[in-house]
Amino acid sequence: MGVYKPLDPRSQKPSSKNPGCFLSKPVCVWLVLGFLSLALLHLLCCSPAGTQQAVFSPLRQYINNTYSFVSSVPGEGTNKNCSYSEGRWVWAPGHARRYNATECNVKERQDCIRNGRPDTGYLDWRWQPAGGCPLPAFDARAFLSAVRGKHVAFIGDSMARNQAQSLICLLSAAFPYRLLYRDAGPQRHNFWGYAFPSHDVRVSYYWAPFLVRGKGKPEDDSIKENHVHLDAPGDRWGADADTIDVAVLAAGHWLLNGAIYYNGSEVVGAHNAPPELNYTRIGYAWPLHMAYRTAVERLSSGSRQRTVVLATFSPSHFEGRPIDSPTACTKMEPYREGERELEWIFKEVRDVVYDEAELARARAAGGATRIEVLDVTTLAAMRPDGHPSVYMNYHPFEHGVPDRMLSDCLHFCLPGPVDTFNEILVQILKKRRP
Repeated sequence: MGVYKPLDPRSQKPSSKNPGCFLSKPVCVWLVLGFLSLALLHLLCCSPAGTQQAVFSPLRQYINNTYSFVSSVPGEGTNKNCSYSEGRWVWAPGHARRYNATECNVKERQDCIRNGRPDTGYLDWRWQPAGGCPLPAFDARAFLSAVRGKHVAFIGDSMARNQAQSLICLLSAAFPYRLLYRDAGPQRHNFWGYAFPSHDVRVSYYWAPFLVRGKGKPEDDSIKENHVHLDAPGDRWGADADTIDVAVLAAGHWLLNGAIYYNGSEVVGAHNAPPELNYTRIGYAWPLHMAYRTAVERLSSGSRQRTVVLATFSPSHFEGRPIDSPTACTKMEPYREGERELEWIFKEVRDVVYDEAELARARAAGGATRIEVLDVTTLAAMRPDGHPSVYMNYHPFEHGVPDRMLSDCLHFCLPGPVDTFNEILVQILKKRRP
Protein backbone atom coordinates (compact mmCIF):
# COMPACT_ATOMS: atom_id res chain seq x y z
CA MET A 1 0.00 0.00 0.00
CA GLY A 2 1.44 3.35 -1.00
CA VAL A 3 1.74 6.23 1.35
CA TYR A 4 -0.47 9.27 0.63
CA LYS A 5 1.60 12.29 -0.31
CA PRO A 6 -0.02 15.69 -0.63
CA LEU A 7 0.53 17.30 -3.99
CA ASP A 8 2.64 20.42 -4.18
CA PRO A 9 0.27 23.29 -5.14
CA ARG A 10 3.00 24.77 -7.26
CA SER A 11 2.89 21.69 -9.46
CA GLN A 12 -0.82 22.12 -10.20
CA LYS A 13 -1.86 23.58 -13.52
CA PRO A 14 -5.34 24.80 -14.25
CA SER A 15 -7.26 22.59 -16.63
CA SER A 16 -8.22 25.61 -18.68
CA LYS A 17 -7.31 29.25 -19.08
CA ASN A 18 -10.45 30.22 -17.15
CA PRO A 19 -10.09 29.16 -13.49
CA GLY A 20 -13.47 29.06 -11.77
CA CYS A 21 -15.38 28.56 -15.03
CA PHE A 22 -16.04 25.19 -16.62
CA LEU A 23 -16.45 26.87 -20.04
CA SER A 24 -14.24 29.09 -22.09
CA LYS A 25 -14.30 32.84 -21.41
CA PRO A 26 -16.17 33.78 -24.64
CA VAL A 27 -18.89 31.23 -23.86
CA CYS A 28 -19.23 32.60 -20.30
CA VAL A 29 -19.56 36.14 -21.61
CA TRP A 30 -22.24 35.16 -24.13
CA LEU A 31 -24.17 33.26 -21.45
CA VAL A 32 -24.16 36.32 -19.17
CA LEU A 33 -25.32 38.57 -22.01
CA GLY A 34 -28.02 36.05 -22.87
CA PHE A 35 -29.34 35.98 -19.31
CA LEU A 36 -29.37 39.81 -19.21
CA SER A 37 -31.27 39.94 -22.51
CA LEU A 38 -33.84 37.46 -21.22
CA ALA A 39 -34.26 39.54 -18.06
CA LEU A 40 -34.84 42.72 -20.07
CA LEU A 41 -37.25 40.89 -22.36
CA HIS A 42 -39.17 39.68 -19.32
CA LEU A 43 -39.40 43.25 -18.02
CA LEU A 44 -40.68 44.50 -21.35
CA CYS A 45 -43.26 41.80 -21.93
CA CYS A 46 -44.38 40.53 -18.57
CA SER A 47 -44.01 43.30 -15.99
CA PRO A 48 -46.42 46.14 -15.15
CA ALA A 49 -45.92 49.51 -16.84
CA GLY A 50 -44.90 51.08 -13.54
CA THR A 51 -42.08 48.58 -13.08
CA GLN A 52 -40.86 49.20 -16.62
CA GLN A 53 -40.83 52.96 -16.00
CA ALA A 54 -38.93 52.55 -12.74
CA VAL A 55 -36.26 50.40 -14.40
CA PHE A 56 -35.83 52.06 -17.76
CA SER A 57 -36.17 55.75 -16.80
CA PRO A 58 -32.83 55.85 -14.90
CA LEU A 59 -31.17 53.85 -17.70
CA ARG A 60 -32.52 56.20 -20.36
CA GLN A 61 -31.49 59.24 -18.30
CA TYR A 62 -27.98 57.80 -17.91
CA ILE A 63 -27.69 57.28 -21.68
CA ASN A 64 -29.01 60.78 -22.35
CA ASN A 65 -26.66 62.35 -19.82
CA THR A 66 -23.72 60.44 -21.30
CA TYR A 67 -24.68 61.57 -24.80
CA SER A 68 -25.05 65.16 -23.59
CA PHE A 69 -21.66 65.05 -21.88
CA VAL A 70 -19.88 63.56 -24.87
CA SER A 71 -21.63 66.02 -27.21
CA SER A 72 -20.53 68.99 -25.14
CA VAL A 73 -16.85 68.01 -24.78
CA PRO A 74 -14.79 70.43 -26.87
CA GLY A 75 -12.74 68.70 -29.51
CA GLU A 76 -11.58 68.81 -33.06
CA GLY A 77 -14.38 69.88 -35.36
CA THR A 78 -16.58 71.17 -32.55
CA ASN A 79 -18.76 74.02 -33.73
CA LYS A 80 -19.45 76.48 -30.94
CA ASN A 81 -22.05 78.20 -33.12
CA CYS A 82 -24.16 75.19 -34.00
CA SER A 83 -27.19 75.74 -36.20
CA TYR A 84 -30.10 73.48 -35.36
CA SER A 85 -32.48 74.82 -38.01
CA GLU A 86 -31.80 72.19 -40.69
CA GLY A 87 -31.42 68.45 -40.33
CA ARG A 88 -33.44 65.25 -40.20
CA TRP A 89 -35.41 63.15 -37.76
CA VAL A 90 -33.67 59.90 -36.83
CA TRP A 91 -35.13 56.84 -35.13
CA ALA A 92 -34.32 56.90 -31.41
CA PRO A 93 -36.61 54.58 -29.41
CA GLY A 94 -37.89 56.21 -26.22
CA HIS A 95 -36.24 59.59 -26.83
CA ALA A 96 -39.40 61.62 -26.17
CA ARG A 97 -40.88 59.39 -23.45
CA ARG A 98 -39.86 61.71 -20.64
CA TYR A 99 -42.98 62.57 -18.66
CA ASN A 100 -46.64 61.87 -18.07
CA ALA A 101 -48.54 64.83 -19.52
CA THR A 102 -51.56 64.24 -17.27
CA GLU A 103 -49.38 64.75 -14.20
CA CYS A 104 -48.07 68.14 -15.37
CA ASN A 105 -51.46 69.69 -16.16
CA VAL A 106 -51.12 70.21 -19.90
CA LYS A 107 -54.09 71.25 -21.97
CA GLU A 108 -56.23 68.12 -22.30
CA ARG A 109 -56.42 68.41 -26.08
CA GLN A 110 -52.66 67.87 -26.36
CA ASP A 111 -52.55 64.95 -23.89
CA CYS A 112 -52.73 62.36 -26.67
CA ILE A 113 -51.97 59.27 -24.58
CA ARG A 114 -54.69 60.19 -22.09
CA ASN A 115 -57.08 60.65 -25.02
CA GLY A 116 -56.44 57.13 -26.26
CA ARG A 117 -54.03 57.56 -29.15
CA PRO A 118 -53.00 53.94 -29.77
CA ASP A 119 -49.75 54.49 -31.69
CA THR A 120 -46.79 55.94 -29.80
CA GLY A 121 -44.12 55.74 -32.48
CA TYR A 122 -44.12 59.54 -32.70
CA LEU A 123 -42.22 59.48 -29.39
CA ASP A 124 -39.31 57.53 -30.86
CA TRP A 125 -37.54 60.16 -32.94
CA ARG A 126 -34.88 62.76 -32.23
CA TRP A 127 -33.69 65.73 -34.28
CA GLN A 128 -30.26 65.34 -35.86
CA PRO A 129 -29.01 68.74 -37.06
CA ALA A 130 -27.21 68.94 -40.39
CA GLY A 131 -23.44 69.13 -40.50
CA GLY A 132 -22.92 66.66 -37.66
CA CYS A 133 -23.64 69.22 -34.97
CA PRO A 134 -25.06 67.31 -31.96
CA LEU A 135 -28.24 68.26 -30.14
CA PRO A 136 -28.15 66.78 -26.62
CA ALA A 137 -31.32 65.45 -25.01
CA PHE A 138 -33.11 67.90 -22.72
CA ASP A 139 -31.30 68.31 -19.41
CA ALA A 140 -33.47 69.92 -16.73
CA ARG A 141 -30.51 70.72 -14.51
CA ALA A 142 -28.66 72.41 -17.37
CA PHE A 143 -31.70 74.53 -18.20
CA LEU A 144 -32.33 75.63 -14.62
CA SER A 145 -28.64 76.35 -14.10
CA ALA A 146 -28.57 78.52 -17.23
CA VAL A 147 -31.46 80.65 -15.94
CA ARG A 148 -30.77 80.52 -12.20
CA GLY A 149 -32.53 83.34 -10.35
CA LYS A 150 -34.40 84.47 -13.47
CA HIS A 151 -37.97 84.87 -14.75
CA VAL A 152 -38.52 83.01 -18.03
CA ALA A 153 -41.65 84.09 -19.90
CA PHE A 154 -43.30 82.58 -22.98
CA ILE A 155 -45.34 85.22 -24.79
CA GLY A 156 -47.52 84.57 -27.80
CA ASP A 157 -50.06 82.27 -29.38
CA SER A 158 -51.04 78.68 -28.66
CA MET A 159 -47.75 77.34 -30.08
CA ALA A 160 -45.93 79.44 -27.48
CA ARG A 161 -48.21 77.79 -24.91
CA ASN A 162 -47.50 74.33 -26.38
CA GLN A 163 -43.77 74.91 -25.87
CA ALA A 164 -44.24 76.46 -22.42
CA GLN A 165 -46.27 73.48 -21.20
CA SER A 166 -43.64 71.14 -22.62
CA LEU A 167 -40.97 72.95 -20.62
CA ILE A 168 -42.96 72.73 -17.38
CA CYS A 169 -43.39 68.98 -17.90
CA LEU A 170 -39.71 68.44 -18.68
CA LEU A 171 -38.61 70.42 -15.62
CA SER A 172 -41.19 69.09 -13.17
CA ALA A 173 -40.25 65.50 -14.05
CA ALA A 174 -36.84 66.16 -12.51
CA PHE A 175 -37.22 68.98 -9.96
CA PRO A 176 -39.80 70.03 -7.36
CA TYR A 177 -42.03 72.95 -8.29
CA ARG A 178 -45.00 74.95 -7.10
CA LEU A 179 -47.79 76.70 -8.93
CA LEU A 180 -47.61 80.46 -8.36
CA TYR A 181 -50.85 81.43 -10.07
CA ARG A 182 -53.29 80.31 -12.73
CA ASP A 183 -56.24 82.26 -14.06
CA ALA A 184 -59.62 80.68 -13.40
CA GLY A 185 -62.20 79.48 -15.89
CA PRO A 186 -61.62 79.56 -19.66
CA GLN A 187 -58.33 81.42 -19.24
CA ARG A 188 -56.75 78.80 -16.97
CA HIS A 189 -54.33 77.64 -19.65
CA ASN A 190 -53.64 81.18 -20.88
CA PHE A 191 -52.07 82.90 -17.89
CA TRP A 192 -50.03 80.96 -15.36
CA GLY A 193 -46.70 80.84 -13.56
CA TYR A 194 -44.59 78.14 -11.87
CA ALA A 195 -41.61 78.36 -9.53
CA PHE A 196 -38.65 75.97 -9.30
CA PRO A 197 -37.21 76.79 -5.86
CA SER A 198 -34.03 74.71 -6.22
CA HIS A 199 -32.69 77.29 -8.69
CA ASP A 200 -34.94 80.27 -7.84
CA VAL A 201 -36.45 80.12 -11.35
CA ARG A 202 -39.89 81.28 -12.40
CA VAL A 203 -41.56 80.18 -15.68
CA SER A 204 -44.67 82.00 -16.95
CA TYR A 205 -46.93 81.93 -19.97
CA TYR A 206 -48.81 84.97 -21.31
CA TRP A 207 -51.51 84.46 -23.92
CA ALA A 208 -50.86 87.16 -26.55
CA PRO A 209 -51.73 85.72 -29.98
CA PHE A 210 -50.74 88.97 -31.74
CA LEU A 211 -47.90 89.78 -29.29
CA VAL A 212 -49.34 93.29 -29.21
CA ARG A 213 -52.69 94.46 -27.82
CA GLY A 214 -55.55 92.71 -29.58
CA LYS A 215 -59.23 92.03 -29.10
CA GLY A 216 -61.63 89.81 -30.97
CA LYS A 217 -61.82 86.14 -31.82
CA PRO A 218 -59.09 85.01 -29.39
CA GLU A 219 -61.46 85.99 -26.56
CA ASP A 220 -64.82 85.40 -28.24
CA ASP A 221 -65.13 83.35 -31.40
CA SER A 222 -68.49 84.94 -32.21
CA ILE A 223 -66.79 88.30 -32.91
CA LYS A 224 -66.37 88.84 -36.64
CA GLU A 225 -63.13 90.84 -36.74
CA ASN A 226 -59.92 91.10 -34.75
CA HIS A 227 -58.79 94.58 -33.72
CA VAL A 228 -55.04 94.84 -33.21
CA HIS A 229 -53.03 97.83 -31.93
CA LEU A 230 -49.57 97.46 -33.43
CA ASP A 231 -48.04 100.20 -31.28
CA ALA A 232 -48.87 98.72 -27.84
CA PRO A 233 -47.60 95.50 -26.22
CA GLY A 234 -50.10 92.98 -24.89
CA ASP A 235 -51.65 94.26 -21.67
CA ARG A 236 -50.77 91.42 -19.29
CA TRP A 237 -47.21 90.74 -20.34
CA GLY A 238 -46.53 94.42 -21.00
CA ALA A 239 -47.36 95.19 -17.38
CA ASP A 240 -44.90 92.49 -16.18
CA ALA A 241 -42.16 93.14 -18.75
CA ASP A 242 -39.82 94.79 -16.25
CA THR A 243 -39.71 91.52 -14.25
CA ILE A 244 -38.82 89.32 -17.24
CA ASP A 245 -35.23 88.16 -17.79
CA VAL A 246 -35.75 85.66 -20.62
CA ALA A 247 -38.60 86.09 -23.09
CA VAL A 248 -39.59 83.60 -25.80
CA LEU A 249 -41.85 85.23 -28.40
CA ALA A 250 -43.93 83.14 -30.82
CA ALA A 251 -46.71 84.40 -33.07
CA GLY A 252 -47.90 84.34 -36.67
CA HIS A 253 -50.97 82.12 -36.99
CA TRP A 254 -53.46 84.75 -35.85
CA LEU A 255 -51.84 87.46 -37.95
CA LEU A 256 -52.17 85.24 -41.01
CA ASN A 257 -55.89 84.94 -40.28
CA GLY A 258 -56.27 88.69 -40.53
CA ALA A 259 -57.36 91.72 -38.52
CA ILE A 260 -58.03 95.44 -38.58
CA TYR A 261 -54.83 97.18 -37.54
CA TYR A 262 -54.41 100.39 -35.55
CA ASN A 263 -51.68 102.84 -34.65
CA GLY A 264 -53.08 104.54 -31.59
CA SER A 265 -56.72 105.23 -32.41
CA GLU A 266 -56.13 105.44 -36.16
CA VAL A 267 -56.85 102.52 -38.49
CA VAL A 268 -53.79 101.93 -40.67
CA GLY A 269 -55.18 99.07 -42.72
CA ALA A 270 -56.52 95.52 -42.65
CA HIS A 271 -55.87 91.98 -43.78
CA ASN A 272 -58.74 89.63 -44.67
CA ALA A 273 -61.30 92.15 -43.45
CA PRO A 274 -64.81 92.25 -44.99
CA PRO A 275 -64.56 94.22 -48.29
CA GLU A 276 -67.48 96.45 -47.35
CA LEU A 277 -65.32 98.02 -44.63
CA ASN A 278 -63.14 99.48 -47.40
CA TYR A 279 -59.90 99.51 -45.40
CA THR A 280 -56.47 99.67 -47.05
CA ARG A 281 -55.23 96.15 -47.64
CA ILE A 282 -51.81 95.77 -46.02
CA GLY A 283 -51.37 92.00 -46.00
CA TYR A 284 -49.95 90.01 -43.09
CA ALA A 285 -46.17 90.50 -43.35
CA TRP A 286 -45.96 94.18 -42.40
CA PRO A 287 -48.23 93.80 -39.32
CA LEU A 288 -46.14 90.80 -38.24
CA HIS A 289 -42.98 92.90 -38.56
CA MET A 290 -44.55 95.64 -36.46
CA ALA A 291 -45.85 93.23 -33.80
CA TYR A 292 -42.42 91.69 -33.23
CA ARG A 293 -40.79 95.13 -33.32
CA THR A 294 -43.11 96.57 -30.68
CA ALA A 295 -42.65 93.53 -28.44
CA VAL A 296 -38.85 93.57 -28.71
CA GLU A 297 -38.71 97.33 -28.08
CA ARG A 298 -40.73 96.92 -24.89
CA LEU A 299 -38.45 94.13 -23.70
CA SER A 300 -35.32 96.11 -24.60
CA SER A 301 -36.23 99.12 -22.50
CA GLY A 302 -34.38 99.81 -19.27
CA SER A 303 -31.00 98.59 -18.07
CA ARG A 304 -32.03 95.05 -17.08
CA GLN A 305 -29.98 92.35 -18.82
CA ARG A 306 -32.37 90.26 -20.89
CA THR A 307 -32.34 87.52 -23.47
CA VAL A 308 -35.14 87.81 -26.02
CA VAL A 309 -35.68 84.69 -28.13
CA LEU A 310 -37.75 85.02 -31.31
CA ALA A 311 -39.26 81.67 -32.27
CA THR A 312 -40.02 81.04 -35.92
CA PHE A 313 -43.30 79.77 -37.35
CA SER A 314 -44.39 76.17 -36.64
CA PRO A 315 -46.50 75.03 -39.64
CA SER A 316 -49.75 73.08 -39.51
CA HIS A 317 -50.41 69.87 -41.48
CA PHE A 318 -54.08 70.05 -42.49
CA GLU A 319 -52.77 69.94 -46.06
CA GLY A 320 -56.04 70.83 -47.74
CA ARG A 321 -58.33 68.80 -45.50
CA PRO A 322 -61.05 70.53 -43.46
CA ILE A 323 -60.53 71.02 -39.74
CA ASP A 324 -63.43 68.64 -39.01
CA SER A 325 -62.09 65.74 -41.09
CA PRO A 326 -61.27 62.56 -39.13
CA THR A 327 -58.59 61.80 -41.72
CA ALA A 328 -56.64 65.02 -41.28
CA CYS A 329 -52.94 64.55 -40.40
CA THR A 330 -52.98 60.78 -40.07
CA LYS A 331 -49.40 60.22 -41.22
CA MET A 332 -47.53 58.03 -38.74
CA GLU A 333 -43.89 58.91 -39.47
CA PRO A 334 -41.88 62.10 -40.02
CA TYR A 335 -41.18 63.33 -43.51
CA ARG A 336 -37.75 62.37 -44.75
CA GLU A 337 -35.22 65.06 -45.54
CA GLY A 338 -36.19 66.61 -48.87
CA GLU A 339 -39.45 64.65 -49.10
CA ARG A 340 -41.66 67.71 -48.88
CA GLU A 341 -40.86 71.28 -49.85
CA LEU A 342 -41.56 73.97 -47.26
CA GLU A 343 -44.43 76.16 -48.45
CA TRP A 344 -43.45 79.67 -49.53
CA ILE A 345 -45.72 81.36 -46.99
CA PHE A 346 -43.99 79.52 -44.13
CA LYS A 347 -40.61 80.61 -45.49
CA GLU A 348 -41.80 84.20 -45.69
CA VAL A 349 -43.10 84.22 -42.12
CA ARG A 350 -39.83 82.71 -40.92
CA ASP A 351 -37.90 85.41 -42.80
CA VAL A 352 -39.89 88.08 -40.94
CA VAL A 353 -38.51 86.75 -37.65
CA TYR A 354 -34.93 86.77 -38.93
CA ASP A 355 -35.33 90.29 -40.30
CA GLU A 356 -36.65 91.60 -36.99
CA ALA A 357 -33.94 89.80 -35.05
CA GLU A 358 -31.25 91.38 -37.22
CA LEU A 359 -32.79 94.83 -36.81
CA ALA A 360 -33.12 94.35 -33.04
CA ARG A 361 -29.45 93.27 -32.74
CA ALA A 362 -28.35 96.38 -34.60
CA ARG A 363 -30.42 98.57 -32.32
CA ALA A 364 -29.32 96.76 -29.16
CA ALA A 365 -25.61 96.74 -30.00
CA GLY A 366 -23.69 97.40 -26.81
CA GLY A 367 -26.90 97.36 -24.78
CA ALA A 368 -28.29 95.03 -22.15
CA THR A 369 -30.56 92.97 -24.44
CA ARG A 370 -29.36 89.85 -26.21
CA ILE A 371 -31.41 88.77 -29.26
CA GLU A 372 -31.59 85.14 -30.39
CA VAL A 373 -33.63 83.17 -32.95
CA LEU A 374 -35.17 79.78 -32.16
CA ASP A 375 -35.70 78.38 -35.66
CA VAL A 376 -38.13 75.47 -35.46
CA THR A 377 -39.84 75.83 -38.85
CA THR A 378 -38.14 73.00 -40.74
CA LEU A 379 -38.05 70.48 -37.91
CA ALA A 380 -41.73 71.15 -37.13
CA ALA A 381 -42.74 71.00 -40.80
CA MET A 382 -41.25 67.49 -40.99
CA ARG A 383 -43.46 66.12 -38.17
CA PRO A 384 -47.02 65.59 -39.47
CA ASP A 385 -47.19 62.51 -37.23
CA GLY A 386 -46.76 64.46 -33.99
CA HIS A 387 -50.14 66.24 -33.87
CA PRO A 388 -53.13 65.13 -31.79
CA SER A 389 -55.31 64.86 -34.92
CA VAL A 390 -58.65 63.39 -33.74
CA TYR A 391 -57.05 62.52 -30.39
CA MET A 392 -57.60 66.09 -29.32
CA ASN A 393 -60.89 64.44 -28.32
CA TYR A 394 -61.16 61.91 -25.49
CA HIS A 395 -61.29 58.38 -26.95
CA PRO A 396 -62.81 59.66 -30.21
CA PHE A 397 -63.85 56.29 -31.65
CA GLU A 398 -65.40 54.86 -28.52
CA HIS A 399 -68.86 55.00 -30.10
CA GLY A 400 -67.94 54.38 -33.73
CA VAL A 401 -66.36 56.46 -36.49
CA PRO A 402 -68.22 59.74 -37.10
CA ASP A 403 -68.34 61.47 -40.48
CA ARG A 404 -67.12 64.72 -38.94
CA MET A 405 -64.82 65.29 -35.99
CA LEU A 406 -62.51 68.17 -35.07
CA SER A 407 -58.83 67.44 -35.67
CA ASP A 408 -55.81 69.32 -34.38
CA CYS A 409 -53.04 69.36 -36.99
CA LEU A 410 -51.28 72.42 -35.58
CA HIS A 411 -50.24 71.79 -31.98
CA PHE A 412 -48.10 68.85 -30.95
CA CYS A 413 -48.90 66.02 -28.59
CA LEU A 414 -47.28 66.27 -25.17
CA PRO A 415 -44.85 64.63 -24.87
CA GLY A 416 -43.88 64.97 -28.53
CA PRO A 417 -41.85 66.88 -31.13
CA VAL A 418 -42.35 70.24 -29.37
CA ASP A 419 -40.00 69.00 -26.62
CA THR A 420 -37.24 69.43 -29.20
CA PHE A 421 -37.95 73.17 -29.24
CA ASN A 422 -36.82 73.21 -25.62
CA GLU A 423 -33.76 71.04 -26.32
CA ILE A 424 -32.63 73.80 -28.68
CA LEU A 425 -33.65 76.52 -26.22
CA VAL A 426 -31.30 75.04 -23.61
CA GLN A 427 -28.39 75.32 -26.03
CA ILE A 428 -29.28 78.94 -26.83
CA LEU A 429 -29.43 79.89 -23.16
CA LYS A 430 -26.16 78.12 -22.35
CA LYS A 431 -24.28 80.31 -24.79
CA ARG A 432 -22.22 83.01 -23.14
CA ARG A 433 -23.40 86.55 -23.54
CA PRO A 434 -21.07 88.27 -26.06
